[in-house]
Amino acid sequence: MKKIIRLDDLHMFVTAAKLGSFSAAARALDTSPAFASAAIQRLEGQLDVRLFVRSTRRLRISDEGERYLPHAEAALIALTSGERALDEGRDELSGPIRLSMPSDLGRNVLLPWLEAFQAEHPLIQLQLRISDSVVDFFTDQIDVGIRYGLLADSSLISLPLAPWNRRTLCASPDYLARHGVPESLDALARHNCLRYVMSEQTHERWTFHTRNGPKTVVVTGDRVSDDADVVRRWAVSGAGIVYKSRIDVMADLKAGRLVEVFAQEVGQPAPLQMVCAHRHSLTPAVHKLRTFLAARCSQLHDVPRDSQDIAHPPLDQEAGLM
Repeated sequence: MKKIIRLDDLHMFVTAAKLGSFSAAARALDTSPAFASAAIQRLEGQLDVRLFVRSTRRLRISDEGERYLPHAEAALIALTSGERALDEGRDELSGPIRLSMPSDLGRNVLLPWLEAFQAEHPLIQLQLRISDSVVDFFTDQIDVGIRYGLLADSSLISLPLAPWNRRTLCASPDYLARHGVPESLDALARHNCLRYVMSEQTHERWTFHTRNGPKTVVVTGDRVSDDADVVRRWAVSGAGIVYKSRIDVMADLKAGRLVEVFAQEVGQPAPLQMVCAHRHSLTPAVHKLRTFLAARCSQLHDVPRDSQDIAHPPLDQEAGLM
């Protein structure tokens, strides 16, 4: 009798193997645990093997399941690649892009850019997740993410958007008028530094580039938030000094709502990139989006800088700044 392997059963098996639970796989694929269990049993029946070893307390993949898993993953990737090949033959880009991005960058920079992109490609459906939490591409069902900094997970695929970007120390003119401009990095200890939380870690160790190499300063302040956009708004309102990606505060700098305290070169590198877990996620639509966003980022990089935008050019030797 010919074996018939259902695609949804294969997808359920791969998801359950990754997550280690039928119920977690059911949530990830937006179905019920009973449906997940039935799918695995049906696949096991077709293959005539036990793919999982079940007990009352835990579920683990069997030796047969371990051997079968890479082939199941390869089959799903091949099917996705086939769909992409068909898409490449169409004149107009279409389909969904599930995209994650940081809060401040997403709301204040990327949203208007994405509006323009979708106007050019109206058949593309954008599904956005705006959060300062680092998403898991598999469990959160995300195609691509926009991220700052160097990747901790070397298995991810990274496409540069703004490799030149750095963090910048800035504050509102009102705050600097009331509290003075810090003349060195050590002077930050006397200022109210606005901090944010990411993955339950408060970013209160700010690293800068000096003539003598990287220097990390521990800062304190009376405000902290897990939303980077809130921290930026506090800075604009005059509540303190903030250390942000320059792209995030570019509009505030140009409008004079914020002023950079030190030269750009002092800031820690914060390259912006598009990230995905598998190359099969790089559909023609995603490639087009990456090209579009990289071009918009390049326009920001090319904006001329007025020397008066720096509140205090760091010239004294004691500060050790570039």
